[in-house]
Amino acid sequence: MEIIVWAVLTVVFIVVEIFTIQLVSLWLAAGALTTLICTVLLDIPLVVQSGIFAVSSAVFVILSLPLIRKRMNIKHTATNCELDIGKSAIVIEEINPDCNSGRVTLNGVDWSAVSENGSPIGSGSIVTITQVKGAKLVVRLKTGDLL
Repeated sequence: MEIIVWAVLTVVFIVVEIFTIQLVSLWLAAGALTTLICTVLLDIPLVVQSGIFAVSSAVFVILSLPLIRKRMNIKHTATNCELDIGKSAIVIEEINPDCNSGRVTLNGVDWSAVSENGSPIGSGSIVTITQVKGAKLVVRLKTGDLL
């Protein structure tokens, strides 16, 4: 009777894996198949069979972790905003945190800007973009560069 149970569980887990393609049921199917083989070859009690199922399923998961990690290692594609980090811009309106003001131009586009360290940066200065926060650029003064 237990042989039938493990055979049915193996098939059920395989069918579930086919429909989900999430690599979850596959390890349970392998564990059920391992338990089925052990049950056919050895006359072991149900408690031991359950232990074999749990341990073998866990072993299959652990052995497949490198494959799972490799598959999950998706490369990050930079957005247009992220591509602007490190570029130079020109301050067209003084960046002053006290007045909540500051604008820069980058590639012909006008942006709101704030100073990275909170210090004012005069109009005409060349700055480096260090971060993009929504529609604001966080900038740092390029040393020695004034227009």
